[in-house]
Amino acid sequence: MELPKFHETFNPILDILSDKKIIHHRDLLNRVVEKYYSHFPKEMLEEKTKSGDVLIMNRIAWGKSYLKKGGFIIYPERGMVQITDKGKSQAKELKLKDVEGGSDFLNFYSDEKDKGKSTVSKIENSTPQDLIDSGFSEIELQTKNELLEKLKTIDPYYFEKVILILLKKMGYGDFIETSKSGDGGIDGIINEDKLGLSKIYIQAKRYGDNSVRETEIRNFIGAMSGDTSKGVFVTTSSFHTGAVKKANDAHHSIILIDGFKLVDLMHEFNVGVQIKTTYEVKELDEDFFEGQ
Repeated sequence: MELPKFHETFNPILDILSDKKIIHHRDLLNRVVEKYYSHFPKEMLEEKTKSGDVLIMNRIAWGKSYLKKGGFIIYPERGMVQITDKGKSQAKELKLKDVEGGSDFLNFYSDEKDKGKSTVSKIENSTPQDLIDSGFSEIELQTKNELLEKLKTIDPYYFEKVILILLKKMGYGDFIETSKSGDGGIDGIINEDKLGLSKIYIQAKRYGDNSVRETEIRNFIGAMSGDTSKGVFVTTSSFHTGAVKKANDAHHSIILIDGFKLVDLMHEFNVGVQIKTTYEVKELDEDFFEGQ
């Protein structure tokens, strides 16, 4: 008897959610354990990961995460889980290859430049270091995707504040939020120096799927004219080719940050994310044994 692998929890999870009710993710984990694994020895159910999480709960949580990537479940609100029509109609035993081979899963791991190609690589004959690096990369990618999804749902005004906080963390000095009306398309101003002699204008657009068009870049440039030559335009979506060309052709220095670049920066500068666990990997200290 051994604990299930994370992909072996797919079907138990879908079974618990089969009534289509919305339940809390912690309740889901407990109910999966109670129905499917409560007969396991107590010491197995209490086994911990290196970071101190209960191992069985950790594996069910990863199973839940993969099912969400594959479109079998959704998170309708914070901390809650619900099965989708795709998950409900799943008649056969769901295998890992079924989830990873689906279009929803591949799209989860794709970007605009490489649509449909999974960025998750399968490492054969892996060394322990390969596995560590691969695992960290996957966790990082999942966090960034969840972060982007979150940014697309927050209040637009709060999104503007997030961008200003990020730029402050990146070392661009104090920022000034502009008023919410009549600001000429400017959401914030960064003072690069203490006296405010050099300014950077900020425009932040929280979009779902719509891309930023050329008109919006033109309006942004117009709002900058006569006051500064530097601007940063940030969006949670992407930039239309016309918008990119307009920014490149402008006499101003305009930096365009799309959703993927945005979450890369937020992850790097710890904005909207936090360190969950720190692992120590030790190796033999050869210097300690020299001179014996």
